[in-house]
Amino acid sequence: MVGQEFTSVAIVGGGPGGLGTAIALSQLPFLKVTLYEKNTEPREAGAGISLTTNAWRVLDLLGASDGVRGGSKSNTHQRNAYTGKVLRITQHPENSAADYRGSIRARRTRLQSALLSRVPEGVIQFGKKVVSLEDLSGQGVRLVFQDHTEAIADIVVGADGIHSVVRRALFPDHQLHFTGNSAFRVLVPKSQLAHIPDITNTTSWWWGEAGHVYLSDVDNEEEIKDPLFEITVRSYNEPEVSGKTVFWGIPATNDKVGLRVETFDQRIREAISAVTEGEWREFATFAGPRLNKITDWDKIALIGDASHPLSGAFGSGATFAMEDGWILARALQFTRIGSRPARDALEIFEQIRAPYYAKMYQHLDEIRDKTEQLRAQEKDFDIILQAKIDTFLFEDKDFIYQNDIKKVWEEFLVAEQAK
Repeated sequence: MVGQEFTSVAIVGGGPGGLGTAIALSQLPFLKVTLYEKNTEPREAGAGISLTTNAWRVLDLLGASDGVRGGSKSNTHQRNAYTGKVLRITQHPENSAADYRGSIRARRTRLQSALLSRVPEGVIQFGKKVVSLEDLSGQGVRLVFQDHTEAIADIVVGADGIHSVVRRALFPDHQLHFTGNSAFRVLVPKSQLAHIPDITNTTSWWWGEAGHVYLSDVDNEEEIKDPLFEITVRSYNEPEVSGKTVFWGIPATNDKVGLRVETFDQRIREAISAVTEGEWREFATFAGPRLNKITDWDKIALIGDASHPLSGAFGSGATFAMEDGWILARALQFTRIGSRPARDALEIFEQIRAPYYAKMYQHLDEIRDKTEQLRAQEKDFDIILQAKIDTFLFEDKDFIYQNDIKKVWEEFLVAEQAK
């Protein structure tokens, strides 16, 4: 690839990670970037998305932060789902030195629109679902689409999520499994819930034994007349879903969601009932073992959920994917300046990002082990719940939420110069 005037890059997937990667790579004049999105038009499934300091930092680097607005998470309550008892209150400083925008929850569509506005015209091709990839050795990668067309690229970025086709091509033995968890999500006008005490006045988590409910603003009330409010009901013990079946954004009835909270506090049950019938969407969650590598074939990199098929991503999955794309762009720029092959850029990407994801898996393992120890000791629900809140939600996660991806790259450069 060295010596060619242009290096062609195919990005598979048009979620936040794919869009962020398209923005970062399109700024490099020696790359010809094409993003292939399976949907026929821009579309974002889900409800809200959390953005904290790490997100603002990478959005600033991509020039997309000004287009994102949402509801403040400055006042977050942790509650017992059955009694409504407040177990912990967290105040997020809104004017911290780290970032004046603080922690927010925004509509996913707002983030997508902000990113789309920064992708150069002609980069995205819609209605292009990748069904297979072929390693052409020194000639790049052949991508075959569902519409029977093909494309060849020097580098491929797999940004196609938890059910990644690109990951499956690289690691066919890697298997996902249904976690037993499903999330039921909806955005509802805040005014529709205003009559229910303690529902819309804070961001809140209502914790039960077999599930929890998350409530949050997703709009800035100063900006929108009738802001939307997110309700997410997560159920831990759902019937088995085949790994070949994607229950992602399918309709769910009020009755189905209501059954998951029938023993919860009356206020939660009223909030579920207040949702207009037909608005709920169900999302079955899958996970897989940690990958030993997130690059392969010397020309394919996996980013975001394609590279770390976690069950949940600390509420920061979109940010991880955007960070991946920005680091990959820096690595390609670095190796190009040094007249090095693109495979060296992928090795740098692997060197920086793979250990970061390994740390997350380790953190999740520690949380699981602590919870299992408490259950083995037959501790009652209140003790297990308090431990869960203390460890999962409040143990030090600055390596995630305060991550400064630009500083990470600068530290790599310093280390390289020291060599």
